[in-house]
Amino acid sequence: MGHEFFAPHEWRRRIALWVGAVVVALAAIVFAKASDWSYHLFQLMLGYGIWIPLVATPIVFGLLAWVTEGRLRATRGSGIPQVIGTLHIEDKGFRDSMLALPIAGVKMLLTLIALAVGASIGREGPTVHVGAGLFYWLGRRFGFSDSKAISRFILAGGACGIAAAFNTPLAGVVFAIEELSGTFEHRFSGLLLTAVIVGGVVSLGIIGNYSYFGEVHATLPLGHAWLAVLLTGVIGGLLGGIFARLILLSRKGPLAYIGRLRSHAPVLFAAGCGLALALLGLYSHNSIYGTGYDQARAFVQEAAVTPGQTFGITKLLANVVSYWAGIPGGIFSPALAVGAGLGHNIAHFLPDVPAAAVVLLGMSAYLSGVTGAPLTSAVIAMELTDNQDMVIPIMAACLLARAAASLFSPTPVYKDFAERMVQDFERQQQAHAERTENARAHAAASQPAGKTSAFDEPAAPAEKGTADKP
Repeated sequence: MGHEFFAPHEWRRRIALWVGAVVVALAAIVFAKASDWSYHLFQLMLGYGIWIPLVATPIVFGLLAWVTEGRLRATRGSGIPQVIGTLHIEDKGFRDSMLALPIAGVKMLLTLIALAVGASIGREGPTVHVGAGLFYWLGRRFGFSDSKAISRFILAGGACGIAAAFNTPLAGVVFAIEELSGTFEHRFSGLLLTAVIVGGVVSLGIIGNYSYFGEVHATLPLGHAWLAVLLTGVIGGLLGGIFARLILLSRKGPLAYIGRLRSHAPVLFAAGCGLALALLGLYSHNSIYGTGYDQARAFVQEAAVTPGQTFGITKLLANVVSYWAGIPGGIFSPALAVGAGLGHNIAHFLPDVPAAAVVLLGMSAYLSGVTGAPLTSAVIAMELTDNQDMVIPIMAACLLARAAASLFSPTPVYKDFAERMVQDFERQQQAHAERTENARAHAAASQPAGKTSAFDEPAAPAEKGTADKP
């Protein structure tokens, strides 16, 4: 009818987005239920003996490290760096290796296995990876082969994944803009909103309208109570930056030695990380295993029974050794749990400030320090607790935390990991090009030159009787 709205290719794009949003929302719901079931299985195992993780966790960590060598290497870690990398590298082969459907399926399965032995990991990062992979596959099935169009599908899939994982629609959009793409364009704003809205409707229809940590009615009055913003922002940011620096494993210093050790013997190193996690579990009375959702909820809801004063630091260490192991799993939920524990500690020094408010500030500040994404952290914290009264304090704490974290981790952790993937891919491409060129040169040099003229034409046969003339 002469309008872009009715164009067939636009409707093909819309249908692909709607189908993708529904599929990602369903996958996120199934993954969440399966994650709860896996961790419940681990708790049942603990009931038979608290010593069991000392044996089971190292063995399974080692097996996971062994399985994820080679072609399944893309399933390791959070999955968010893989998505960021595919947005920056438009090579089809690279995208296939990172976002193929088998990678997404195996990612979910291995994350569930890791949770079944108590790994201190989250499911939100893997859900982003799975969402991007599903959208990538659907985009290609619907006939979109242009690299820019596929990039928008990947971005929408990642946004839909984080929104469905936490049931936080606004956070999904902000996360895609701030963390995944790093920019805002009018062209993909509608795609993001469409994917998030459709996925949100599916999630709402199946599991209802709920807040991840329940409703928190805490407020922070103006005055000396704002000291909590300063303390949580600085402490949460510094510790978040330290955590990011630890898992990044610098190329120099003591952390570089740990990185070389992991590269030299990845299976044994992962088993050692599993043993360290089990020992931390014994020390913390089994409070540091899993995503940390129950512990964070207990802190923010001011439950009668909480994990204790050492939970924040021990959970941080558990997150470090779990990520060092190189197994599949994210850091969002565990980071929120660490932040809640730190906020609970800070609240003891501020008896006149509502403890729930300080815990909420600690959660958002530490997450901002870890991810380097203050806006996303603030929106996630507000949507997870259905609290709009803390908007300004939370945003202030997140900004302070990002500034403090930059002392140890100037580049946000996901972007740093993504840059390393991009550099590794470019080095591999350059090495492949050099090998191809050397092989071509060697083949050309090994062929006989033959009788040719100066113009690479066959030499004319010499006339009889002239061959011996000078």
